[in-house]
Amino acid sequence: MPDKKVIGLHELYEKDPIEADKLLWGRTSDPVTRRGFLQKGALTALSLALGSNMVFANNFPAGMIPAGLAYSDQPFNLPGKRAGMVVLNDKPINAETPPHLLDDELTPNDLFFVRNNGIPPESIDVSSWTLTIEGESASQKKTYTLAELKSKFENVTYNLTLECGGNGRKEFNPPAKGNQWSTGAVGCAAWTGVRLRDVLKDVGVKSNAVYVAYYGQDTHLSGEAGKVVISRGVPVTKAMEEESLIAWAMNGKDIPVLNGYPLRLVFGGFPASCSGKWLSQVVIRDQVHDGPKMTGQSYRVPCKPVAPGTKVPDDEMCIIEEMPVKSLITFPKTGATIKQTARLPIRGKAWTSAEKIKTVEWSIDFGSSWSPCTVRVSDNRYSWQSFDANVSFPETGYYEVWVRATDSAGAAQPMLLPGWNPRGYLNNACHRIAVKVS
Repeated sequence: MPDKKVIGLHELYEKDPIEADKLLWGRTSDPVTRRGFLQKGALTALSLALGSNMVFANNFPAGMIPAGLAYSDQPFNLPGKRAGMVVLNDKPINAETPPHLLDDELTPNDLFFVRNNGIPPESIDVSSWTLTIEGESASQKKTYTLAELKSKFENVTYNLTLECGGNGRKEFNPPAKGNQWSTGAVGCAAWTGVRLRDVLKDVGVKSNAVYVAYYGQDTHLSGEAGKVVISRGVPVTKAMEEESLIAWAMNGKDIPVLNGYPLRLVFGGFPASCSGKWLSQVVIRDQVHDGPKMTGQSYRVPCKPVAPGTKVPDDEMCIIEEMPVKSLITFPKTGATIKQTARLPIRGKAWTSAEKIKTVEWSIDFGSSWSPCTVRVSDNRYSWQSFDANVSFPETGYYEVWVRATDSAGAAQPMLLPGWNPRGYLNNACHRIAVKVS
């Protein structure tokens, strides 16, 4: 008969992770990230819950939930999206993609994550859709139809990775407010459009320009007419990068409605919230943009490290710009089983806001040792890069395969959760999958 503490353990972690942690680890306070110190009873409970002996258990970080218990799928169907997307809420619609569905070289349109703040426009007439460029630092105000954008400027295509700044928020403790993203608020697609800088130069950018921001045609959840849902932006230097796009196509097809059809911005390497959807207006500002979701604590982290649970004043929060280096195992799915005599092929994706990914490594002993993966070169900056390896196991039992990426700037993923922040942004801890070897 299994230990009573094992029964319903997975369900308890889903409902109340802190209480489950107390039950499993015998803790009476928030867990501290450190190695070892597993009680005999906890080791027994873990083995029963996982269905196998945990190999390298003495290396397992205290307070972490084993991957075999931490990840689960929630099948759900969304318009224009494939079954299997995990829906976090429906008003507004937000949905992530389980890691094993991100195994394609480019993320298919029907598997690309959805992060909306408002309601997509109900009726879209492409023939009358326009984009207006204006602002304090614009030399003039100009309006373009979609047809004019396509014919007047060079059409380009780049593979660009978009990731929500809150991807991985689910792992923060104390919990952070917002959508409890796991790992799937990310995707990489071939975006087709025109360079934002070409359009800005056509309008004229004054020397005092500081920020470039957007407004879209989504409507506020309150239903209040004219109320702006979200209006974020990027520094002028980012807007002028070669890969910064005004896009109308995704993987050679129209952008899905939930992802911004018929027109959106795409900025690789910055939080996806900067890449405005249902784009109708771009403003060139002579100051840091102050639209909705640009002020207060939105998409900001403490300028200096803080202790978990700290209340940080707004004036001590800094805007998120470059996203951190990160990687994801896309094959096999967590929970894989394999014979001890076989080698396990793994595949995945790694991305960064730096020039490129330099290395990706794997570990089966909770980070005590690492082995290299093969990393493929990307087509352009801000595209994710594929990696693969073949993993062998010394004995039977429960394992976790961890991966970590290092980029060309020398930044490497932390093995465990990085610095806590009030809104749960920028979690780039190592991804891991559970594997049972028999």
